[in-house]
Amino acid sequence: MKSKFVLFSLLCSLPVSSLYAAPVTGWLHWRGPHQNGTSDETGLPDNIEIGGKNHLWTFEMAGRGEAVIAGDRVYAFGYAGEGPDLREYLTCLEAGTGKVIWQHGFNDFLSDIVYERYAIGAPTVDSETGNIYLMTTAGEMVCFNPAGDILWRYSMMERFGLLTFPNGRRGAAVIEGELVIHHCITSYWGVDGPARDRFFAFRKKTGELVWSSTPGTPPKDSSFSSPVIASVNDKRVLYCGTGCGNLVAINVLTGDPLWRYHFSHGGVNSSVLLHSNNKLIAIHGKENIDTTEVGRMAAIKIGAEPVTGQKGPVVLDKSAELWRQSLVMFTSSPVLVGDRIYQVSHTGELECLDANSGSILWHHKLENGQLHASPLYADGKLYVPMVSGNFYILKLKDGGVEQLDMVRVDGGLLGAPTVWNGKIYLHSKKKLYCFGKAGGSLKGEAWASHLSKGRTNGVATRLQIIPSDVLLDPNEEASFEVRALDANGRVVGENIAASFEKFTTPTARVKTEIDATFNGKTIIASGSTKASAGAFRANAYSLVGLGKGRVLSGERFTEDFEGFKITEKYPEGHVHGGVEFAYPPLPWIGARFKWDIQNRNGNNVLVKTLDRVLFQRATTFFGDPEMSEYTIEADVMTDGNRRMKSNVGLINQRYVIELIGNWQRLEVSSNHDRIKVSVPFKWSTKTWHRLKSRVDLANDGSGVVRAKAWKRDEPEPDDWTIEVPHKVAHDKGAPGIRGFSPQSRYSVYVDNISVYSNPKGSN
Repeated sequence: MKSKFVLFSLLCSLPVSSLYAAPVTGWLHWRGPHQNGTSDETGLPDNIEIGGKNHLWTFEMAGRGEAVIAGDRVYAFGYAGEGPDLREYLTCLEAGTGKVIWQHGFNDFLSDIVYERYAIGAPTVDSETGNIYLMTTAGEMVCFNPAGDILWRYSMMERFGLLTFPNGRRGAAVIEGELVIHHCITSYWGVDGPARDRFFAFRKKTGELVWSSTPGTPPKDSSFSSPVIASVNDKRVLYCGTGCGNLVAINVLTGDPLWRYHFSHGGVNSSVLLHSNNKLIAIHGKENIDTTEVGRMAAIKIGAEPVTGQKGPVVLDKSAELWRQSLVMFTSSPVLVGDRIYQVSHTGELECLDANSGSILWHHKLENGQLHASPLYADGKLYVPMVSGNFYILKLKDGGVEQLDMVRVDGGLLGAPTVWNGKIYLHSKKKLYCFGKAGGSLKGEAWASHLSKGRTNGVATRLQIIPSDVLLDPNEEASFEVRALDANGRVVGENIAASFEKFTTPTARVKTEIDATFNGKTIIASGSTKASAGAFRANAYSLVGLGKGRVLSGERFTEDFEGFKITEKYPEGHVHGGVEFAYPPLPWIGARFKWDIQNRNGNNVLVKTLDRVLFQRATTFFGDPEMSEYTIEADVMTDGNRRMKSNVGLINQRYVIELIGNWQRLEVSSNHDRIKVSVPFKWSTKTWHRLKSRVDLANDGSGVVRAKAWKRDEPEPDDWTIEVPHKVAHDKGAPGIRGFSPQSRYSVYVDNISVYSNPKGSN
């Protein structure tokens, strides 16, 4: 089987003992060993002099997040280069010297990132294996071993429909037992078609998806709030802010949403605090739900759970609030020291609050503004980075702070400092700094254990299928593991001998089945299988577990939409009121709510919808993310007038080839700030054109994107209309389509799609 996440062949060729390092200690997650931005270390510097004795080293690489430390290694997420050569990098350095051990680069692709808002996030290190986990700005979820080898990876955009946003925020994953968990906004298929902030739990060693969870409501923005985890009511529970403005609680072992509290009209980006295991403390910087004020810090009583038979999470109301304060901060996270909360507000005020009552005990003016950067507490001091590039060292005293030092580094500070073994690491928009003691003084501070045993002798109530989501090409198969869980999600039985069957949920709008068969605990797609998607279930001992999957069309694909029956109709009053339509192909990623199928002049065609501003730019994939060096072509058309037209295009190997209506151009792009090349091409509204593209790769890693366009009723031109070289080319990527309707005014149309491998020896 060719897996649809990349599980590299070294897993099969190396002994298990060589893949996973011995257990490690360090600052393994950006919130630190206590999940709240604090460290137990002592003997840390009271002052810093750039270029002085305790300035140990500097590494030249821009960053907007935090370095993490595992033993004698530092892992830093940053970026370098300009224009089409800009790339993000995960760099492993020697903690004592800053010498590079290894480095891996990532391209941006198909994103909306602007103004170099890259690397707003951090890697996470697993204390058991030493493996490193990172989600790039473009949405690649990647697992490295300590030697720098990729063990597994997903393109979350092409696999699960991740949406990107101009701010580029990604945050950090969190690890719980066998799971590594991250969240992002996705538009997938079926019940997961609507855009939501979703949490994904992968097996940390192999990358198999164990569960995904949708705990909130339609999002307003992305969120890089990092989850925290605790044991509550005999459950392991994850708490986090989301892009829909909710604070959510999820069962870590199953993904079941437990409760949510609608906190803000915008996304909650700051990470939350757990205090005394009975309250969740969070802050936001958007408009409040129940007032016209902007911003709030509040404490929410935790412990609510769904009652028997209740569907979905408990929705908490204002009565769940223990206290509130009118503080404003959009992205900087608070620090908890005992019963004291320390938060830098958007106006540059350092606020100290009583975690029990919410009372503001004192405040200290630092600067006139703050963005993103979060403080660190250690050794009786607060280490506070500011967006200006100033770095403060403040000694805590009764009723306030004493400023011990303030130093200005090169480049603004948007992340948080991290500390380990007598050293402080600080990543600016230009450099990574290391300050402290050359030899270090720590003899292995223990990483606070947040691991669940995940095993129990309780009563089984359900089955869990792993992987919970599969993706197959023709002639491929996948095998499942089935285990029994108790009511709290803990494992009570493994290797369950379950039977599998296809299953259609009663509430599904599109009744469909996956075109595959089951042989025991193996799902098989034959060579003659059709593109399809559907759910399935495992049955054993009166217990049930659910999974889902997609089957693709393989490397050769055609679609003219004539096989779809137009049976649906938009209600009157809708923007498309009275129009008859069919839903788009179910296995296509991000198609639902962005496109539908309508009959135009006797032919079925794909039409971009106009009823959701969030989807005025529609990116949809219908092939394997591992595809490479292929040709895609389709008929395309736009509505509009002399003043405004929409754009329509194809996606080939992570490049967009698009006809730009308003500017009358044919354009090749991947990210508009990085790769954007166009040539004049006059095209008219309500006129079908043929668009064709191919990508060719060279042995040195470079490539050329080629495209041509012409009126559909005219002969194909011999020459390419545009050819764009790329020094470090995207070497793979799913085929797809792109439509952009500015202000959701005018539709675009697609028909007669064809995808096939590039002819050998052609150019």
